[in-house]
Amino acid sequence: FLIVQYKEAVVSTQSTGKRLKVNITIQGEAFGTILQQSFVVEYIIHYQMCDVCCKQKGSDGECWRALVQIRQRTIHKKTLFYIEQLILRHNMHKSAMNIRETEGGLNFYYQAKNNARKMVDFLLSVIPCQYKTSEELVSHDIQSNIFNYKYTYFVEIAPICKDEVVCLTTGNSRYLNHMSQVVICSRISDNVHLIDPLTLKIGQLNAQQFFREPFQAICHQKQLREFMVMNIEPIRESGKQFGSYSHKHTLADVWVLPVNSLGTDEDEIHTRTHLGNVLACGDYVLGFDVSHAVVNNSVFDKIKQLPDIILVKKIYPDKVKRNKGRNFKLRRIGARTESMTTDNADYNDFLEDLEEDPELRKNVNMYKTQVQVEEDVEAPRVGLEELLEDLVLDDKEEAEEEAMTDGC
Repeated sequence: FLIVQYKEAVVSTQSTGKRLKVNITIQGEAFGTILQQSFVVEYIIHYQMCDVCCKQKGSDGECWRALVQIRQRTIHKKTLFYIEQLILRHNMHKSAMNIRETEGGLNFYYQAKNNARKMVDFLLSVIPCQYKTSEELVSHDIQSNIFNYKYTYFVEIAPICKDEVVCLTTGNSRYLNHMSQVVICSRISDNVHLIDPLTLKIGQLNAQQFFREPFQAICHQKQLREFMVMNIEPIRESGKQFGSYSHKHTLADVWVLPVNSLGTDEDEIHTRTHLGNVLACGDYVLGFDVSHAVVNNSVFDKIKQLPDIILVKKIYPDKVKRNKGRNFKLRRIGARTESMTTDNADYNDFLEDLEEDPELRKNVNMYKTQVQVEEDVEAPRVGLEELLEDLVLDDKEEAEEEAMTDGC
């Protein structure tokens, strides 16, 4: 058949003009007879955006079909920085339409539900977390029984971070071979790693065990007090009972003095610490001042025998020189916001943790930088054998990264 005649649109059924009716006449020959027929064709106009515009609109709720919301209820972002590096190392961000930073976490927008599910499964395998799902009906076709949904995955990360003092519940303490209820979080991986600073007993909880009987941190790193080591004596023998003990730490008796009390007649404070292998007289250390702390925790209030101070982490002087003279850098997901002072401080703390913890940086890709390293800074450094060559993106990849994170 051949179309022999067009006629102008006769009706615009909507004020928006997205439905249009056109009168069309067709003509053709069949069995030696010429046939002709006129009928009305209805057109529905659908707008379609290019890939770059689609990525930019992904955070506005127009094009995405699945959303992964990553959240952690803490006062700093060190764990989120670690998750960002894990995602980059395994290229889990490539299938995302858009990535947006929000208060307390990250949002990943996807065009397919399967890609969002892969991200959730990845997070469950590398970090202690749990998730909830929800769906919203966007549209449906009754005649063909087709439904269009938007899916949301809410991933909640355990609110415990490295170098935080936590108070275990009675059930968790019994599960960890009667470990002391006031312990330190030594590391976060797919489990929460804990250590008792008074006995060196260690234990770990996976996500299922943690969320079955959750507990909270009673002192964050920003709330620790600075002390100076006046004297230290390693403990050669300690009565180790049943359970697992750390072989990377050394138990020691230590006498410290608050930094703001130096030069006064205040008496030295005695405590026991797990940092006997890294501390020396004159060093500075961050600790939890139990005797002067106000803790809002019902389990902590029932504990009777507690030390006056719990030492958590050794700190190094010349922090400004250390931050400027770092010999490595990390890749970031697009143009992340770093203008806020708190965000910069958390990021620098995360970089310091990478320098001080070899196990932590095993899962992070670090790249060489051309910054001149300060030789007089006394602090751990990352060896050149652990660094990768500087990453160079071509123009196309760089444009895709910027488009993906537009609006962050």
